[in-house]
Amino acid sequence: MTLNDKIIQDLKDAMKSGDKVKLLTIRSIRASILEFEKNGSGKEMNEEEEIKLLSTAAKKRKESIEQFNKGGREDLAKAEETELQIIMSYLPEQLSEKDIEKEVIKIAGKVGAKLKADFGKLMGAAVKEMKGRADGRVIKEIVEKVLGEN
Repeated sequence: MTLNDKIIQDLKDAMKSGDKVKLLTIRSIRASILEFEKNGSGKEMNEEEEIKLLSTAAKKRKESIEQFNKGGREDLAKAEETELQIIMSYLPEQLSEKDIEKEVIKIAGKVGAKLKADFGKLMGAAVKEMKGRADGRVIKEIVEKVLGEN
């Protein structure tokens, strides 16, 4: 079942159950999918594109949560957190920090990254390898930590 099929089915289920937050969140994902399909590039949406689309939506929610918390709007932050959980349910299971660190160390060995000057090389390879399974900010922190230890 493709992401689009799953979204359509979940949209129907959310309409039947009356879950307004889930309905709005799924509609926003559906709108992003339709926008991708109608952009005229002629590309078929593949798994990589799906992960990119969902990761972008999740990142927007995380940034909103951060801003709402800074602004003292816990009510809006809570609503964004609910939407984030719904979006995350469509993404592959997220890696723990420990697992990300293991992957980064393994990738560092593959690409020969040992010094802080190798940050770009290691970061690029790590993001590509863990795309959709780990937050870029966490990957960056761990890459800095691993290269800082050497």
